Amino acid sequence: MVVCTGECVHPAMGGTGPDQMICYEAWQKEPVWIKASVEVSDFTRSQGWRLNHFSTDALSEGISIWELKLNPEDFKGYNPFCAVNILHDRLFLEYDKTDMTTYLNRRGMVFCDGKPLLQVQLYGQLGTQENAYWVEANGQTVHFRLRGDQDPGKHLIEITCREQCFAPEIPFLSYIKVKGITCAHAAGGAPVPQRGSISCYRGHHWIIEDCEVDWANGVGIDMGNECWHHCVPEDQIIGNTIIRRCRIKDAGVCGIAGLFAQNLLIEDNVIEGTGWQKMELSWEAGGMKIHNCTNSLIRRNIFTRTFRADHLWLDCNNENNRITQNLFLVGIEQREAVFIECTRDGVNLIDNNIFWNVEGRFDAGKVQEETGSSGWYKMEEDGIVNGYAIYAEGTDHLYIANNLIGKCRSAGYFAKAVAFRMHGNLRGGTSRDARFINNIFYECGEAAIKMPTEKNQAEGNLYVSMNGGVFKNTISGSPLLS
Repeated sequence: MVVCTGECVHPAMGGTGPDQMICYEAWQKEPVWIKASVEVSDFTRSQGWRLNHFSTDALSEGISIWELKLNPEDFKGYNPFCAVNILHDRLFLEYDKTDMTTYLNRRGMVFCDGKPLLQVQLYGQLGTQENAYWVEANGQTVHFRLRGDQDPGKHLIEITCREQCFAPEIPFLSYIKVKGITCAHAAGGAPVPQRGSISCYRGHHWIIEDCEVDWANGVGIDMGNECWHHCVPEDQIIGNTIIRRCRIKDAGVCGIAGLFAQNLLIEDNVIEGTGWQKMELSWEAGGMKIHNCTNSLIRRNIFTRTFRADHLWLDCNNENNRITQNLFLVGIEQREAVFIECTRDGVNLIDNNIFWNVEGRFDAGKVQEETGSSGWYKMEEDGIVNGYAIYAEGTDHLYIANNLIGKCRSAGYFAKAVAFRMHGNLRGGTSRDARFINNIFYECGEAAIKMPTEKNQAEGNLYVSMNGGVFKNTISGSPLLS
C-alpha cells in the first residue's frame, strides 16, 4: 500500500485526445491513498478554558480534553481551520430562516482511527459532548475530547490540511484518466464553487474509474464549470466525462457535482452517506447534483443513506437524459429521492429504477409554522408532509416508466408548476406531459401521483397498498389526468 499524507496531486498537463490520454493509475492494482490530512501526536492537556461560568479548569471536572497547536509546516498556504464552510457565493441563504451553524463551522476536520469527530461551536460544549473538537478563533489551535475520555496517544489522530486530493491548478486540462486511487479527508468548503476531493477543474473528457472518495468536507467529485460566475472561453467544452465504478462515501454536501456538464456517463457507482453537513437548502446538496445536464446517461448507480438531501438533483434546462437501472434507497429525512427542476423543453426519461423508503424531511409534530427556505423550496402551499420518490418542479415532458416506487411518506410523484426562473422572461414550466407507464407504486402515504395540472398520462401502472388513494390533484377543481 502507498499512502501519501498531507498531499494534493496537481496534474501539470492533459492529453491531446481520446487515444492520447494521460493516466494516473494505481500500479498493478496496489492500494494507493492520497490523504489531505496528516497524523498528529504532539498533544498537551487543555488548560485555561472554562467549561462553564462556575468552573476554573476543564480538568477539575474530571473530563479529559486535549489541546493541539497546529504546525504551520503542515498547511502551506491553506489552513481549513481558519476558514468557515460557506464560500463566496451566499446568494441562497435566508439568514432569518436558516440555521447558520453548519455554514459557519470551520472546514478543518479531526479524525480518530479514521472516524470524524463532531465540531462544536463553544469550548464549554466539550463538557457534555464526547468525540468532539473545538477550534480557537484564530484557527491555530484545536481542542478535542475522545469517547470515554481516552488518551489520544493510543489512537491514530489525523487533521485535515489540504482543500483537495487530486486537482489541477490550471483550468481546462482535459483527456485525463484517474483509476484505482482512494482520496480521503479533503477539507473543501461548501459549494459553490464546486471543488471536489477529485476535481476535473473545468476540463473535459476525463475518465474517473475504480476510485474511492472518503470523508470529503464538501464535494466528492466535481466535473463541470465549477462556478456559475466563471466566463467560459468560446468553444470551450464542459463535460464529456465518465465516472464509473467509484465509491463515494460520506461527502458532507455533495457526492458528484457538475455545472453545465454535458454528454456524461455516470455508471456503476456507489454514493452513500452524503449530506452530513445538513445543507439541503444550499442549492448544491445531493448524492449527485448537476446543472443544465444534457445528452447524459446515469445508470446502475446505488444511492443510499443520503441525509437531508436528494439522491439525484438535475437543476434547470435538462434535456435528453436517461436515468435508468439505479437504486435509490434509504433517504434519511429526505424530501425527495430525485429532483428534476425547471426543465421546459427537452424530454427526460426515468426508467427501470427502484425507489425505496423516502421518509420525508419533516415531522409534522415538531415543525413550526414557517421553517426553512421559502419560495419554490416550499413543497406545498398549505402543508408540510413530503417524502417523494420523484419531484418535478416547473418541469415538462418527464417520462417515468417501469420503475418500482415504494414506501414514500407522501407520494411516488409530486409536481409543481413554476411560472418564472427562465432566462429572458420566457415562460416557466407547466408540469404537463408527465407520462407514467408500467410502474409499480407501493405504500405511498398520500397518493401514488400528485400533480397540479392537466394533460398528463398514466397507463399500465400497478398500485398496491395505497391507503391514501392513487391520484391526488394539488389544485382543487382542475382535472389531473387527460
